[in-house]
Amino acid sequence: MPRRLQIVAVILYEGFVEFTAPVAEPAPRRVGGRLHRFANPGRFLRLSGRVLPWLAWPGAILTAAGLVWGFAFSPPDWQQGETVRILYVHVPAAWMASAGYAGLAVASLFSLVWRHPLADLAAAEISPVGAGFTALCLVSGSLWGAPEWGTWWVWDARLTSVLVLFFLYLGHVVLVRAFDNPERGYRAGAILALIGAVDLPIIHYSVQWWNTLHQGNSISLIGPSRLYITMLWPLLIASLGFTLVFAAIVTARLRAAVMERRIRALLQSRAEAAEVVA
Repeated sequence: MPRRLQIVAVILYEGFVEFTAPVAEPAPRRVGGRLHRFANPGRFLRLSGRVLPWLAWPGAILTAAGLVWGFAFSPPDWQQGETVRILYVHVPAAWMASAGYAGLAVASLFSLVWRHPLADLAAAEISPVGAGFTALCLVSGSLWGAPEWGTWWVWDARLTSVLVLFFLYLGHVVLVRAFDNPERGYRAGAILALIGAVDLPIIHYSVQWWNTLHQGNSISLIGPSRLYITMLWPLLIASLGFTLVFAAIVTARLRAAVMERRIRALLQSRAEAAEVVA
């Protein structure tokens, strides 16, 4: 093996040992302190490595089952006909668009208030995934609106507020990468995420506050559902699958980001030590 490859191999091996070694930490004494136990990269990687398969495989199976049931076996709607099948993609994507941004806001709160080391990375990895699900929500909604409303897009309160959510996601993605100093980008992105969280109740209540083309909520946690049970079950299964898939993608991205940050820091420290010796 060439000398240079041997050096790189030794550095990576030493880094992996240091990376996964448990670190003794004092008992937490403040609010949010318990979550700091997962700030150790080795502990987080071990825990997330065990959890990730239980998110990815059940998520894929439930998503496939819900979509197949909804597209192939559920009955058509008496008004919308076969077009109603788009809801098995549109509704779960819409739910995850809002839920993902809520998770982004929580991560930003932990970053600004409790300075959790993984909160910044979590927020940075949630935003592109949330933007993807929001884009899927908007596209599927346009596919539904074309035959039902006779147009691909209207400046409806619900549609416009979801479009604003999409731009908030994109803004966060760009902002956290816009500074030479990553910490400044994380702080700016966290502030944007918390300010943008005001859009979430606007999205939810838009069909009640304004006279909109978008139909009202078909599922209620405190009242009866407006969907037939044969349509409700595949929708709930697909929604659960989308939730697990979202969590699996974010977890996988966060694991990669943690390893990348640690390896970069390790290589930089080794390079600086080599320069001192030289």
